[in-house]
Amino acid sequence: MGIATEDSVKKSMHGGSDLEGMKLFAGSANRELGQRVADYLGIELGRITCTRFSDGEIRVMVEESARGNDVFLLQPTCNPANDTLMELLIMLDAFRRASARHITVVMPYYGYARQDKKIKPREPVTARLAADLITVAGAQRVVCVDLHAEQIQGFFDVPVDHLYAGPIIGNYMRDQGYGEKDVVVVSPDVAGVSRARSLAEMLHAPIAIIAKRRPEPNKVDIMEIIGDVNGKLCIMIDDMIDTGGSVIRGAEALLKRGATEVMVSATHPVLSGNAAQNLQDSVVSQVVVCDTIPIPAHKHFPKLTILPCEKLIGEAIRRIHLNESVSTLFDEWR
Repeated sequence: MGIATEDSVKKSMHGGSDLEGMKLFAGSANRELGQRVADYLGIELGRITCTRFSDGEIRVMVEESARGNDVFLLQPTCNPANDTLMELLIMLDAFRRASARHITVVMPYYGYARQDKKIKPREPVTARLAADLITVAGAQRVVCVDLHAEQIQGFFDVPVDHLYAGPIIGNYMRDQGYGEKDVVVVSPDVAGVSRARSLAEMLHAPIAIIAKRRPEPNKVDIMEIIGDVNGKLCIMIDDMIDTGGSVIRGAEALLKRGATEVMVSATHPVLSGNAAQNLQDSVVSQVVVCDTIPIPAHKHFPKLTILPCEKLIGEAIRRIHLNESVSTLFDEWR
């Protein structure tokens, strides 16, 4: 992935003169990632306090002036989703009232994204509701990483920059030598075929598809595997791992079809409930994820590999502030 030129990186890392008038703040959801993004950009992470009142209400206090600045707010709306989303809305209101010139929300993980359409009568489209709340609260631009569904971009009435973490995963796989092995890239469902195809092109490998159905949320039935996986190392790629049940069932089906090994990769490590232990105990040989969502220490396990994404997010922020193209970062991937 073409992350910045050498001169532009040096310029931002030494004095940040081209980033004058820009400030980056991070909420409590993933402050560590916010600090690493600030380090990449060569700027100080903005001072903001996010605490609770005695009754549990969220209190936000911006500890420095934002008047007239191009403000970026980094906050994934991950678990606890209701709290992190509400904190983001309150931060937006605070900066809007603080006379920030422009406010961009950077959401490495967009919560409620799986409720992006009506499947049954009387269901909400919560992904659209979250987009409306963020826009009304004051966001003038939104940056997301690997949305669960591409159409969520259209739920916003403001510009949305959709970043892809696939090149980070692809470069890791190439560095580990998987591009030289007998590999097949597997999409865990029909909706993820384009993501799998892009990774397959990076690794010069064929693809396979798992056709499945979900009788209810977090439950999956494997229906059929399309493609030849016999004698192959399978690399399954998805946008997120939640309970882990889907990828574990998929890995078991691939091994029954003759696969020699199954690795799993995903951008967002949601890892709900006992997912970490279930993945460690499963037939999956390795789990590769990005750090869009912080993973608590008790959910780390030996098979887990975490890839950093601060360069991707930091470079997108730099380009947005300087009115440069963001989409060209992913010319090869798409």
